[in-house]
Amino acid sequence: MKKIIYLITLATLASCNSKLAPVAENAIKPTVTTQATPHDTDDPAIWMNKQNPSQSLIIGTDKEGETGGLYAYDLQGKIVNKFYPMDRPNNVDIAYNFNLNGKNTDIAVTTERQKNKIRVFTLPDLKPIDNGGIEVFADSEFKDPMGIALYTNTNGKIYAIVGRKNGPSNEYLYQYELIENNGNVTANLVRKFGTYSGVKEIEAIAVDNELGFIYYSDETVGIKKYHADPEKGNQELAFFGQNDFKRDHEGIAIYKTNEKEGYILVSDQQANNFIVYKREGNQNPHDHKMIAKIPVSTIECDGADAVNFNFGAPFEKGIFVAMSNGRVFQMYDWNLIQTEIDKQSK
Repeated sequence: MKKIIYLITLATLASCNSKLAPVAENAIKPTVTTQATPHDTDDPAIWMNKQNPSQSLIIGTDKEGETGGLYAYDLQGKIVNKFYPMDRPNNVDIAYNFNLNGKNTDIAVTTERQKNKIRVFTLPDLKPIDNGGIEVFADSEFKDPMGIALYTNTNGKIYAIVGRKNGPSNEYLYQYELIENNGNVTANLVRKFGTYSGVKEIEAIAVDNELGFIYYSDETVGIKKYHADPEKGNQELAFFGQNDFKRDHEGIAIYKTNEKEGYILVSDQQANNFIVYKREGNQNPHDHKMIAKIPVSTIECDGADAVNFNFGAPFEKGIFVAMSNGRVFQMYDWNLIQTEIDKQSK
């Protein structure tokens, strides 16, 4: 009987695996694959330790309900810290120099979907500073926060842009200013914006701080672009990538070669590719055309991040990190990505 059960289990696993998008033979291999989380990884963010780059961290979510958590990995992929339990933490982002009790403090902010809250933690110690969480979408019937990205303006104010599982055809995203209050963080709603097709959901959000833009994936439809500064209005600036994907538009990462130039990389989830667009551009309809399609070993990626920073070998030109099925995150030496971009854009 045990042998029969074992064979059935193997057959079931093979059947499940056959449904996953295949990895291309020419796919780039990750430089480092992290230790697995207990349940289900979803989204990573890179924290730069500017005083000691080799001690930088990857912060990632394990999005399990009730027993999920936030995990910190070193650059060798080992879990070195964690905060749990949380009830389905989805996406995470990082901001630097938040004024906490008069001290500049780096923070990680994640959505806790089943609690309808965002959670705020100090870095690198993952200490919560939010009195158990900050409620979001309080005035809406559509809750379930999923995506999050942080924007720091030129005056040092930090904002959280939050997406959700479902929402109206406009004002899908809420933007909150994060405010220090006696050693903890609260939030004020400053605007609602963002059109939505109604086809699937909006989860992946990324902010370009230097150029002041927000990008988000309207899954299966395309990538949309808005001003990050709420005072600049809610006009949609660009809508691109409609025809470049197999199905879902997912995680967005921005790699900055300098203050104004670089790349926007978006997960083509069911094809195990990242579609690459030029970062520079504003409202010209010809901006953000596809320049490369990078095959990766990452399987059905939900979330990604990229940083141009010298972390030391083997990441002297920075890190590109992506969530992969198998409860892991995969870190790529940026040189591997750049080589492929250069090859395809010649």
